[in-house]
Amino acid sequence: MLESLQTQWGDTMKAILCKEYGGPEKLIIGDTDSPIPEPDQVVVDVYAASINFPDTLQIQGKYQFQPPMPFTPGSEVGGVVSHVGSEVSNLKVGDRVMAVSTIGGMAEQVCCNASSVRKIPDNMDFNTAAGFAMVYTTSYHALKQRARIQPGETLLVLGASGGVGLAAVELGKLMGARVIAAASSDEKLTFIEQAGPDELLNYGDGELKEKVKALTDGKGADVIYDPIGGDLFDQATRCINWNGRLLVVGFTSGRIPNYPANLALLKGSSMVGVFLGRFRKEEPEAYEQNFQELLQMYSDGKIRPIVTQTYPFEDFESAFNVFKERRVMGKVTLTIRQE
Repeated sequence: MLESLQTQWGDTMKAILCKEYGGPEKLIIGDTDSPIPEPDQVVVDVYAASINFPDTLQIQGKYQFQPPMPFTPGSEVGGVVSHVGSEVSNLKVGDRVMAVSTIGGMAEQVCCNASSVRKIPDNMDFNTAAGFAMVYTTSYHALKQRARIQPGETLLVLGASGGVGLAAVELGKLMGARVIAAASSDEKLTFIEQAGPDELLNYGDGELKEKVKALTDGKGADVIYDPIGGDLFDQATRCINWNGRLLVVGFTSGRIPNYPANLALLKGSSMVGVFLGRFRKEEPEAYEQNFQELLQMYSDGKIRPIVTQTYPFEDFESAFNVFKERRVMGKVTLTIRQE
């Protein structure tokens, strides 16, 4: 039987707190007020919280959206609904859910808009739930709406061992693409093989352009999925096919690159931005349709989220350091409480 805190109003809870910008060593576990839901919100008892690259930027004060200090990082959780706002009708206390919060996920409880909370299949555990929403909705939106990828096209996925990259490999194959999965080491490529790419590419030596051309008969990739930026982006602009689409997903390299307009002209290619938060706001119906399709894919066994590293709540620093040291393979989660 699942444990539930059933916290009373006015109680406190444990949370990871950011009180000064810096690395994960600056974070602390402390007491903070338990959340009270607005009429359209629910409170979730958190069993697992996911760590994503934006969390590492946010605690350093480097993300495009910075909450006021002090704050609790974390935007994805798996858990159990413990309190329901007066206007919420589609969720009830005791529901097993995945939730996407703006911040606050790395705590014993988090308050979320009911529209950001979804019941999970009976066969999905909380660690999987915590690592599902953002990576799959980002990659599906990128390939479906932004790239409009077609069966038979070649998809090059950079950073393919990370959460969004691995999801892009899985979804690209399901959508009929020929997928080249690229990463910086043979260890990462061995890990990626389980997602079933058609080709593997190691760019650990800094070389990408010629290797991609060799795998595509000199044409280049039709769609390039890039969560890395920096030098890899520079090379990607030079190994893209005619009418190709270069998807800008993020900048984990730390450098935001420039796009040479002359290459867009010569190759008839496009740089296409992928910003899930804005898509969700501007096209909520399309976002929801994507989400439901992804949940169906999971229920049908067509996608298999991989949580490779799970850390206890108290060892959050080690979990963050996986990102800092560029060792991410699959999803990284924190266990807040046991099922």
